[in-house]
Amino acid sequence: MTAQPQVEFGKWRSFFWPIYRFELKKFIPMLAIFFLISFNYNLLRAFKDSLIVTAKDSGAEAIPFIKVWVILPMAILLTFIFTRLANRFTREKVFYIMMTGFVSFFFIFAFILYPAREFLHPHDLADKLQLLLPSGCRGLIALFRNWTFTLFYTMSELWSTAILTVLFWGFTNEVTSVQEARRFYGILATGANIAQICSGQVSIFLSQKLFIPQIPYGKESWEQSILFLNCAVIASGVLSIILFRWLNKHVILPHERIQEQTQKSEKIKMSMRKNFAYLAKSKYLICIALIVLTYNVAVNLIEIVWKNQIKLVYPDPSMYNAYMGEVLTATGIIATVVSILLTTNIIRRFSWTYSALIPPVITLITGAFFFFFTVFPNINLMGITAFLSVSPLYLSVTFGSLQNCLTRASKYTLYDATKELAFIPLSKESKLKGKAAIDGVGSRLGKSGGSVIHQGFLILFTTLAVSTPYIAIVFVGVVVIWIMSVVSLGKQFDELVMSKTKLDIPEPEAKEPSPTLSQP
Repeated sequence: MTAQPQVEFGKWRSFFWPIYRFELKKFIPMLAIFFLISFNYNLLRAFKDSLIVTAKDSGAEAIPFIKVWVILPMAILLTFIFTRLANRFTREKVFYIMMTGFVSFFFIFAFILYPAREFLHPHDLADKLQLLLPSGCRGLIALFRNWTFTLFYTMSELWSTAILTVLFWGFTNEVTSVQEARRFYGILATGANIAQICSGQVSIFLSQKLFIPQIPYGKESWEQSILFLNCAVIASGVLSIILFRWLNKHVILPHERIQEQTQKSEKIKMSMRKNFAYLAKSKYLICIALIVLTYNVAVNLIEIVWKNQIKLVYPDPSMYNAYMGEVLTATGIIATVVSILLTTNIIRRFSWTYSALIPPVITLITGAFFFFFTVFPNINLMGITAFLSVSPLYLSVTFGSLQNCLTRASKYTLYDATKELAFIPLSKESKLKGKAAIDGVGSRLGKSGGSVIHQGFLILFTTLAVSTPYIAIVFVGVVVIWIMSVVSLGKQFDELVMSKTKLDIPEPEAKEPSPTLSQP
């Protein structure tokens, strides 16, 4: 967009709304799209867990198997598809194609797969497999038994990777400068947090066991809740497409589209394998990948234990989903307050390293407390539980919920903003290919890595309860690696910003031994 004269903000506007008037035409649609995509992400996050954890002969132990044997291959396939689409079409068309694919799936699930689930689910065969295989494979059998729920869980998980991370943030990073990002991203995080509050309240409302007989769908309230959920996701997706179209037509200038088309025709097309080779050529990209990997491993390790405890307290799917909605709401409120009062100012006034270290430190401290109270409930909680007249299990679930709220709030306020800010000093080619590899597969490898750890312990110890102490030890080690990666990346980021250079990483076929720096 055309440069505009900039004036200093007033004290309060600088704190809450550091956006220039000429930027509103660009920023408001971006904020609205991010709100809608985040709303779907959080709504799906609650419902997908409720479907899988409370399904017939299933539980939280099914989640590690789904993430390794279904989500990881699907993420690799999705990255391959995205790379092919990005090489053939413009950024705008790729957004439309990917969004349409996801919206179509949720329509098919709501009106075809879910109503026919009893006919489609192979319960008899799964029962026979349960007798033949070890008890540690119960989660793997549940994956197969409830395969339509598994597919829903997978597509819900991939929404965060493909739509939220790769498509939206990829677009945002291309049309936003470092100076704009320092002012924009904190407010975008606030919008996402408000969306989380809304999705939490919607989840609670849809779990109130209100059956409407006039609607010819389902035999109970939970089945109608599935219908309303998918309709909300579809509506938000369609509205996001409309807003994105308006933004590209009226704000993204024609000469920018011509420039993008020229660059797309000149650039070397790379396969998914070469994407990983491209990633391996840069220490900078490797550090970002380690941050993404370790975050997802750490969160996955702790959430599976926590979700298993929630099922013990709330076995009914409606009650389970309502509780998850309350957690989403609490997380959104905490994250909104923090993002309004602190996030933008922390990013603007402190170094990238300082800002990016806050999430892993919070994760480490709260995670250590959760595992401590979970592993030793009878030793540490007897006095507290007697005073509050609650069971040790319920109090442990509460501690886990507090950990989840604080960790997720730090992710939405600082982790996402600093991670996306780290991509900006890259050249356009490096940004596109590196981001596709890191976010398209890197996050999946992180979650799958945590799931592989859980699977190994489940096979050895058969239950999550027995394996929890060993999971806690691995968790601490992973977060330490996360902190070390942040420190290393922060030094490189500061050097690039200070020198006002772009990191240009050569193609895998190039002969240069190391990345080069070129003036933007």
